[in-house]
Amino acid sequence: MNIPNALTISRLAAIPVLMALLLLRFPGHDQVAAALFVVFSLTDTLDGQLARRHGSVSDLGKFLDPLADKLFVLSVLIVLVQEGLVASWVVVVIFSRELIITILRSVAASQGTVISAAPLGKTKTITQMGAVALLILQRPYPILVPLADIAVLVAVAFTLFSGLDYLLRFRYVLGMGDNSSGGHSPLRRLVRDVGTALREQRLTVSVAESCTGGLLGSAFTDQSGSSEYFRGGIVAYSDSVKRDQLGVPPGLLADHGAVSAAVAEAMADGARSRLATDLAVSITCIAGPDSDQSGKPIGLTYVGIASPAGTRSFENTMRGDRWANRRRAAEWALELLLQQVRSGGVEVKTA
Repeated sequence: MNIPNALTISRLAAIPVLMALLLLRFPGHDQVAAALFVVFSLTDTLDGQLARRHGSVSDLGKFLDPLADKLFVLSVLIVLVQEGLVASWVVVVIFSRELIITILRSVAASQGTVISAAPLGKTKTITQMGAVALLILQRPYPILVPLADIAVLVAVAFTLFSGLDYLLRFRYVLGMGDNSSGGHSPLRRLVRDVGTALREQRLTVSVAESCTGGLLGSAFTDQSGSSEYFRGGIVAYSDSVKRDQLGVPPGLLADHGAVSAAVAEAMADGARSRLATDLAVSITCIAGPDSDQSGKPIGLTYVGIASPAGTRSFENTMRGDRWANRRRAAEWALELLLQQVRSGGVEVKTA
């Protein structure tokens, strides 16, 4: 038990108190209920920030946090329906969405995939909590009724949109789509364009991957005839493999960390040298859902590109879940490589 988990449990403990405050009748009971609802709602943001900042993200927290959010909001909404303060269909929509996403997360977990909270999902939670607070306060303050109605509509809209967003991004979990590199059209299109450009200029390429774990190399080999330009790759997930197989200097890893511009460039140089290719692409990132101990943000990504003209690195921060960040990192690496080849920034000496 740590502080973030204690805050999460406090939301569960607050449920019967809030229900009692809404059902009892004494001066100011609605105002007290609304104030407590807002206070305990804020713990949803606070517990996640504390867990990430202090590196105390736990399996218990990953399980309890979304459960507490759903029960906290739904239990209050059910009482509000009983009190005639909100239409029952609103609760049906919200409950149905939460049930579907919970099933999706359970299926994903059985397949070894963690579906973390997405930005749109967090926005959904904020709009729901704002709407609930206004619904509570509309009873003592009737002037808030129109504002509460608008807030409910906004919350329902974000509830539906965020649910569709999860279903579309993780449809492969339910067998609707492919989660392999070749199954994502942006990645497939990019690697096809890169392959065409490399073939036209008679260039070869190799890859060095850390967080993407072979996704980029798999994208290349998914293309028929890619052996003409793709030489191979090295998946260097641990620092020891980066040192031993790619020749990344231990000093760079110690001074800059594995996720850094310097290490990305060294990885690209190592792949190009060891696999004897004209070009090499490297990827190192913090894919999530948890950060490392360096304090660097989740989604931080570096791509290195080595060529006879020199080695460069590029920095970006992805904003999705672990799978989305890994896929986007591979797509971005291909975009950068394609720009490099098409711009003529590669000078290859021929005999």
